[in-house]
Amino acid sequence: MKKIIHQLLPFIKKFKKHVVFNVFFNLLYALFSGLAFVSLIPMLNVLFGSTTIVKKAPVWTGISDIKTYGEQLLNYKVSGYLENGNAQMALVIVIALVISTFLLKNLFGYFANQHIMYLKNGVLNDLRKDMYNKIINLSLSFYSKRQKGDVMARILGDINEMQNSFFIVLELIVREPATILISLYLMFSFTWKLTLFVLLFIPISGFAISRIGKSLKSNSLKAQQESGKLISIVEESLTGLKIVKGYNAENIFSNNFTNSSNRILKLSNKIGLKNNLAGPVSEVLGIATIAVLLWYGGQLVLVEKIIKGPDFLAFMLLAYNILTPAKAISKASYKVKNGMAAADRVFEILHEDDTLADVPNATVLEGFNNQLTVENISFKYDDDYVLKNFSLQVPKGKTVALVGQSGSGKSTIANLVTRFYDINSGSITVDGHDIKNVTKKSLRSLMGLVTQDSILFNDTIKNNILIGKPDATDDQIMEALKIANAWEFVKELPQGIETNVGDAGNNFSGGQKQRLSIARAVLKNPPIMILDEATSALDTESERLVQVALENMMKNRTSIVIAHRLSTIQNADHIVVMQKGEIIEQGNHTELLNKNGMYKRLVEMQSFE
Repeated sequence: MKKIIHQLLPFIKKFKKHVVFNVFFNLLYALFSGLAFVSLIPMLNVLFGSTTIVKKAPVWTGISDIKTYGEQLLNYKVSGYLENGNAQMALVIVIALVISTFLLKNLFGYFANQHIMYLKNGVLNDLRKDMYNKIINLSLSFYSKRQKGDVMARILGDINEMQNSFFIVLELIVREPATILISLYLMFSFTWKLTLFVLLFIPISGFAISRIGKSLKSNSLKAQQESGKLISIVEESLTGLKIVKGYNAENIFSNNFTNSSNRILKLSNKIGLKNNLAGPVSEVLGIATIAVLLWYGGQLVLVEKIIKGPDFLAFMLLAYNILTPAKAISKASYKVKNGMAAADRVFEILHEDDTLADVPNATVLEGFNNQLTVENISFKYDDDYVLKNFSLQVPKGKTVALVGQSGSGKSTIANLVTRFYDINSGSITVDGHDIKNVTKKSLRSLMGLVTQDSILFNDTIKNNILIGKPDATDDQIMEALKIANAWEFVKELPQGIETNVGDAGNNFSGGQKQRLSIARAVLKNPPIMILDEATSALDTESERLVQVALENMMKNRTSIVIAHRLSTIQNADHIVVMQKGEIIEQGNHTELLNKNGMYKRLVEMQSFE
């Protein structure tokens, strides 16, 4: 608990004004919560005819004697009406006192709730934003071993669980303890003997409840982890819906979802059973306490006559005023266990180290002037090296193509040059600057990336293309679409560039989506272009249109082209043939054909496709 509160403090400090006001109004609430029941005594005295008659107005002697002064002043006012035979007016005064104290109690409670609401919602909003910023800034390697659904469950489900569970502590941390302390003080002012009876039962109640709730946190953690798996199943099902339907695999995915959902059901029932025990257990213990109070307090009133009847009734109400917040604290302790498990999962992400963080005083690249150099690099995702002692030079204005069979490490080069991953050994430099020592933002600002998978977002064509250059004009967008060979179909759309592309761009064909991706890269206008098998997933007609678009884009530009179809890179200045992470041949198209090696075999195989 201490650890989590310590982690939350930086978020809470921003809203310290609301913390101060919440504490202030909660203390007033607690004070008037006790006084509200004490204010019933004068009314009961009037009703039972036991009001102490005071004929002389009391004298103010200072704040230390305020309790006695208040009692005597009230009795003096009431006594006057009673002696004049106006009992109704005396009753009106004491009833007005009761109403006023209960009104103030609830008014201060309302103000306290308002400020805790601002605090809680503000902290959770900042947590949510920080967590989103964290997950989009973490390296791709972080996600290679995690389910997307688990990360989604943390930013959505776990933060909401913190709101529903853990943040109850903020609501109870002042109000309920202060209510208990003030009520105890007032009870001691009536009789210390009877008050000790109440205090005897509170630790017993707390012990019983803590024993029941011990395993709640572990069950809550399991339930939250299972929720992450459930979200992953839904996300994967929707992403691959064509495959699910095409292979009649609905039952497989339905069974996976059902099994995961059933596991959540069992865990939720376990948590719920123990949560539901909190109320009855505290209720039974509370009634037991009240029963003992009635038995022992009745003797003090009827036999020993130590306490008056109206005072005893007020004392009983104060005892109830202790049991109610004690019950709230006991119920909250259950929910806090759930919230602590959720908070652990949230802060695990927030405290995750960014393995690709910029070094202190990293260089900011202002442009690309000379050459991109890959020198003797080796790299592995897990245990086996994907690249071994790989070297490559990409001079400014030249097109370098990487070809080879699947798994030869071509796409890995694109991931390393853009610093999505860090190399294990060797160096990658841009104009002599090691990319580990430059800011990722300035490095990636020099590069445009077009991948095999045309990644579009569920927004308009315009906003998808503006990702590369947010301040571009509509004319610049249309020019980029023309260069990308996409304007011909965009201009025919009823809403033009304001047309929504649909989820993952599914309102368009593969070729159209790819040309929109190219337009996005064209608009960014970077000095270095990286094309990662940009045409491999397209049909012949679409490939021809996209290839024209790529050639338009690569004119007078430095390009690294990762190609599956060799027909697309015959005009490259330099072609590198890769196999199992190493270079086996390199040269231009004609030179490689003359070598009668791997490149020629690849060309011949594709010519028969």
